[in-house]
Amino acid sequence: MTNRTETDSLGSVELPADTLYGIQTARAVRNFPISDVPLHHFPRLVEALAFVKKAAARANLIAGVLDPDKARIIEAVCNEILAGHHHEHFFVDMIQGGAGTSTNMNANEVIANLGLIKMGHVPGNYAHLHPNDDVNRSQSTNDVYPTAIRLAVLRMLEPLTTAQEDLVRAFRDRAAAFADVPKVGRTQLQDAVPMTVGQEFASFANTIEEDIERTRQLSALLLEVNLGGTAIGTGANAPDGYTQVAVAQLSAVTGLSFVPAKDLIEASSDLGGLVMFSGVLKRVAVKISKICNDLRLLSSGPRAGIGEIRLPPVQAGSSIMPGKVNPVIPEVVNQVAYQVIGNDITITMAAEAGQLQLNAMEPIVTFRLLDSIRILRRAMTTLTERCVSGIEVDHDRCSDLLATSLVSATELAPILGYDAAAKIAKQALADNSTIPEAKERLGY
Repeated sequence: MTNRTETDSLGSVELPADTLYGIQTARAVRNFPISDVPLHHFPRLVEALAFVKKAAARANLIAGVLDPDKARIIEAVCNEILAGHHHEHFFVDMIQGGAGTSTNMNANEVIANLGLIKMGHVPGNYAHLHPNDDVNRSQSTNDVYPTAIRLAVLRMLEPLTTAQEDLVRAFRDRAAAFADVPKVGRTQLQDAVPMTVGQEFASFANTIEEDIERTRQLSALLLEVNLGGTAIGTGANAPDGYTQVAVAQLSAVTGLSFVPAKDLIEASSDLGGLVMFSGVLKRVAVKISKICNDLRLLSSGPRAGIGEIRLPPVQAGSSIMPGKVNPVIPEVVNQVAYQVIGNDITITMAAEAGQLQLNAMEPIVTFRLLDSIRILRRAMTTLTERCVSGIEVDHDRCSDLLATSLVSATELAPILGYDAAAKIAKQALADNSTIPEAKERLGY
């Protein structure tokens, strides 16, 4: 037999006999050919779904509403998914209608069919292990999907903060190397006061470092989940006390300290925690983009710009201009920042658009939030390894610009007064002379 037929309330669909997905996944693939980004492009999301199903199976076993053999099979399959197997079968589009139902059913069907094979049955023989009645027992997409989103974000957090820490260390290393290199400090692109290159790079490190703790603090909001709330938070079709047991089991299998939401109905429609977490990612992106703007300005030239620092040359910069090397790493990080900022706007609008007891726009929130974490982490790693770690300073250029600038006039103001210092600066600018030369010419 090469095909099997599955039937739901809408009719029948023919599927390849050995396929691990079922009718609801097949319908979703047809209905949502949107982004060409399937679930398995985000392995942490697939694993989060497996964690939730594993915790639910344990909770159902404890509650006495799931056969022990079925619970054992479901957990065994989930363990295989957590080990990195079978992810390719999670392939509905990240952008989908239905508030994540297609994602939940993709998981339910794959887990059920893998379980059937372990039990010695053919895929689709759901009389022995059913996607809804067994794998989805005491659950709804309304609580599975929001819980999985939060778990996926939390498990992507550590690689993100590691990338931040690596970038901080790289800037601190450069700050130490350039600690004694004096240069012109600038405001509004104009000469301001003297500083050192080391101070400038230390400020880059500090502004990134202060966001690491903020990221971790805000991620704590995601430990509150609505698992056990089932449909809209009412707990429909779940046994008494199920929420506490399911959340405790989720904590046990993940090693994270999840807590049940105080109000399951509120938690089923509110995306405030995800909005706040997206906001801190936007903050990180804005800061790193600003730093990259500075790196591009400071390295501009190499002879007709500021040219105080040299970025590592990683590729030829032009198909027509020989010898040109562009600041391509800061440029790509800038573009990642713009995407993260745009993702934040999408997440904000989607969170606002939820009506009544459920937010149907959760799939785009999931997609864009996980995308922000992934590309931001990769961008920071690229910036660290391909740019910051190899930055060099042009000592002579820094010295020449400082010597011919007007910044030392500021130091004269407390001694001679602001008006006198301003006259000296104006004279130096007019004569194309240094501040000491102008000061002497004016008789101060």
